[in-house]
Amino acid sequence: MNQLFEFLSHYWWLIFVFGGSIGGALKAIGAANQRRADRRLERYRIKQQAKIAVAQAKAQDHVDAQTQRREIAKAIDEHDQTDARWFGYEMDLATLLDYPMMTDMREPLTVEFHKARRRADLLRPADVESMVGNHEAQLEYRDAVHAYAIAFDVGEAEAKRRRRGGFTRDEQERLVRAQRLLRLAMDDAATAAERQSAYAKARKELDGLIVLPATARAELERKIAGQIEA
Repeated sequence: MNQLFEFLSHYWWLIFVFGGSIGGALKAIGAANQRRADRRLERYRIKQQAKIAVAQAKAQDHVDAQTQRREIAKAIDEHDQTDARWFGYEMDLATLLDYPMMTDMREPLTVEFHKARRRADLLRPADVESMVGNHEAQLEYRDAVHAYAIAFDVGEAEAKRRRRGGFTRDEQERLVRAQRLLRLAMDDAATAAERQSAYAKARKELDGLIVLPATARAELERKIAGQIEA
């Protein structure tokens, strides 16, 4: 240290010679250090922003998924409600004969309803989760369900308006007889023989008029057969 002071005491004038260069160098070093600090700060800021963006994206994805689940569940519920309205006719054959147009495939509105129903059934997801993330499938299914519900509304309204009006007097009488016979065939208090005979006569009355829904027909035949076996 003494040697340094001794050197400076003899060569103090060098400060005036190299002072500017030394000061510039010190400023350059300071500026470089500041840039490095700024870069570190910027990198930290970018990382933090990236973390925030990822967190926000995950939160948004969660919200979107929840919204999708609600919309899919809503479409399935509308599908089920429309099915329940149709099954009310399909499973009650006697009531169906009050509005025979509901199964009369000669009627364009009836055909349209059944086509819409099949399409909605075809697009229905196995469960809600299987459709989450597939926006195209969601829209296609939702639109199909809406079309099914609307087609049913239109067909039902027209069927109720017409009732048996599209049939001749003789055909209407056959429908009334078939309705009475079907009520007997579905009556658990009747004997097996009475039910079986009534069902066979009802089928004969309806032959050439309307076709009973396969599901209801099979269920009624199963019950009659079960009663006979018992």
